[in-house]
Amino acid sequence: MIRVFDGHNDALSRLQRAGRGAARGFLAGDGLGHLDLPRCARGGLSGGCFAVFTGRPPEDAYESGAYLAPIEQPRALGEALGQVALLLRLERAAGGRLRVVRDVADLDTQSSPSAATGTGGSGVAAVLHLEGAEPIAPGLDELDVLHAAGMRSLGLVWSRPNAFATGVPFAFPGSPDQGPGLSDAGRALVRACGELRILIDLSHLNARGFWEVAELGAAPLVASHSGAHALCASPRNLTDDQLRAIGERGGLVGINFHVGFLRADGRDDADTPLDTVAAHAAYVAEVAGVEAVGLGSDFDGATMPAPLGDVTGLPALLDALRAAGFAEADLPKVARANWRRVLEATWAA
Repeated sequence: MIRVFDGHNDALSRLQRAGRGAARGFLAGDGLGHLDLPRCARGGLSGGCFAVFTGRPPEDAYESGAYLAPIEQPRALGEALGQVALLLRLERAAGGRLRVVRDVADLDTQSSPSAATGTGGSGVAAVLHLEGAEPIAPGLDELDVLHAAGMRSLGLVWSRPNAFATGVPFAFPGSPDQGPGLSDAGRALVRACGELRILIDLSHLNARGFWEVAELGAAPLVASHSGAHALCASPRNLTDDQLRAIGERGGLVGINFHVGFLRADGRDDADTPLDTVAAHAAYVAEVAGVEAVGLGSDFDGATMPAPLGDVTGLPALLDALRAAGFAEADLPKVARANWRRVLEATWAA
């Protein structure tokens, strides 16, 4: 089975909302949400970015636009610490089946078949990721603490403005070129992440912020869970110019599985074939190169195509990539190796 590294899941915020007992269910395989440890093994998921997402809006906030309202830093920090603690508790209780990884050596060791204990397949290498920098105050003290706890990836924004940058809204159709660029605090945060070798995730960030991040550092440009704007005109997706810049910088686009960011009509409709995901992957490969293509599911945070279902559908997705013209030798790159290369280039001293 081809092993997969997935650039984005929202399991931590789902488990935090579910409350006591949810972590045990995740480890035992309760079948809730899009992934748990036993299903990861069955689907070939050997690692991924586990997102800490704070300030989740109520469902009715999307239609009204209320999701764009900023959230207060103390509230975000409290929620973030709870999710970080949850991941660390999962690691302790997993018996080696899940480990928070802090460098590429950890990643390789944990995602090798010998890391599994009792579930078959490989262990899960969890990269601690912050989706939206709201838990961090402009003084950046929290950044050092989160880094010490294992955070190795950070998205400046979710789809709302904060003290550092501006996120794109979800209104469809639309351009990612909406809103101002980075604030002074945002530029300081990008520089600090460069010093700490923390990956900067460009998903959810508007176009002006994207280009400013590109100017501020030399690290690979990475959008962990996005798609091609040419195929789906969501502001969350990337223009051809952005895709070319990512390819030229040795970066990566984790193809998002959310149907609303895949379909040409932008509809949140699970009746979406897997070849729609494959079409975005093929388009990114054509514009930016096959080395710039990865996977970034958005499991537990979005509507998945019904033929995929959950993490156990990853082998079917790889079949769809084959049918879309990806060579057999390129499938391990898209599934895992491209992510590994980008993480190594970003994290290396």
